[in-house]
Amino acid sequence: MKKLIFIILIILILPLLYQSTPTEILKLKTFDTFVKKYEPSGNFVVLNITEEDVENEGGYPLPRKRLAEIQVELLEKGAIGVGWVMSFPQADRMGGDEVFATTLGYAPSVIAMFEDGKGNYPKFTGTVVKGNDIGGMITEGVKENLNTLSKNTLQGLAIAPIEVDQLVRRIPLLVRTPNDEWIPSFGTQIYKALFKVKTYIITTNDNGIQEIAIRGIPPVKTDSFGRKWISWVDTPQTTLKEMDVTGRFVFVGVTANGVMPQIATPVGLLEPHKIQAALSESILIQDSPTIPDWSLAAELFIFAFFVTLTWLVLHWFGITLGIGIASILMLSTALGGYYLIQKGLLIDVTWTLISEFITGSIAFYLRFREQYKLRQQVKKQFGKYLDPRMVKKLQDNPELCKVNGNRVDCSIIFTDLRGFTSLSES
Repeated sequence: MKKLIFIILIILILPLLYQSTPTEILKLKTFDTFVKKYEPSGNFVVLNITEEDVENEGGYPLPRKRLAEIQVELLEKGAIGVGWVMSFPQADRMGGDEVFATTLGYAPSVIAMFEDGKGNYPKFTGTVVKGNDIGGMITEGVKENLNTLSKNTLQGLAIAPIEVDQLVRRIPLLVRTPNDEWIPSFGTQIYKALFKVKTYIITTNDNGIQEIAIRGIPPVKTDSFGRKWISWVDTPQTTLKEMDVTGRFVFVGVTANGVMPQIATPVGLLEPHKIQAALSESILIQDSPTIPDWSLAAELFIFAFFVTLTWLVLHWFGITLGIGIASILMLSTALGGYYLIQKGLLIDVTWTLISEFITGSIAFYLRFREQYKLRQQVKKQFGKYLDPRMVKKLQDNPELCKVNGNRVDCSIIFTDLRGFTSLSES
């Protein structure tokens, strides 16, 4: 039995240990289902340039003189800053770059950059690294904006890396180049623009990045790659007609069909400006979920402890009591996993639950087979010699079958029936 449980543990632990695709997808889907939901901070609003707006403006792209007008209108409506989740690498054929660049300087503003993988990078952002300069995601090239615009405002990388199931859940606050320089994401640059800071402070540990600090807000905890788990809060949305932006930073993007790519997330398809708004919202949530660096070690310990315990209780105790205790163990595992996720520690117990069920089923089958074979053996040995009621008693309690028996004090009476022998012969 010891050898068998060891083999079962080895087989079941391999998908968890090597983080197989099915177990990783199952883990991420579990997190999506049970992570805590958060309310919007009230500091941001998403402005959608809709299909109707594009038609009214005469098509896309909108002239940059028109973008300059929108920038001014937003500020007049009370916006505290504007983030254009659009890229402007080429000059405007209509000659509106200078006026757009001027209006970008009227208030905290950020324009987007996108990756192109060609090995080119913008001017690097000032960073201070506390600890070893390790960790972070590498970018292979960024398409920078027109110099006329970039010299008058901040740029941020609109990046949305996908997980194993092709959904976006974690976004890096900063990415590094092959030359070990750092480029901030769009959602991170918003705070640099608002608080007028010049430097990011990166704190590292032995595994990589631990947290990233921006003066003006509490340090933001990340994983070793500098990624922040996104809380998909329902940020308020508005349009060019409404412009309900008073007292908030505005993320401007296009929702008209065929203009901006829609990116798959746990809450559905979203345009880039909505994803970057979600990142900025998540940065402010101090207890938002995170996958700690030691999560795999914790998951392996939970797996080994509960799966082994499930096997032992079904092996040690009777079938009925064993099933009851095993059910309590599985319920405890599930409730413990739910509690950890609600507290923001994304440690998965889903595979442990599945393994407990598999292990418990095997142990139950083996225990049942053992009991069945023992009952059959008792019936075969004593069925011809004992009263059926006594055989049934021995089957229900095989431990009564002792080799040396029990010494007891008893009285025995022998009786005979007169004339029974002749009667039976006739």
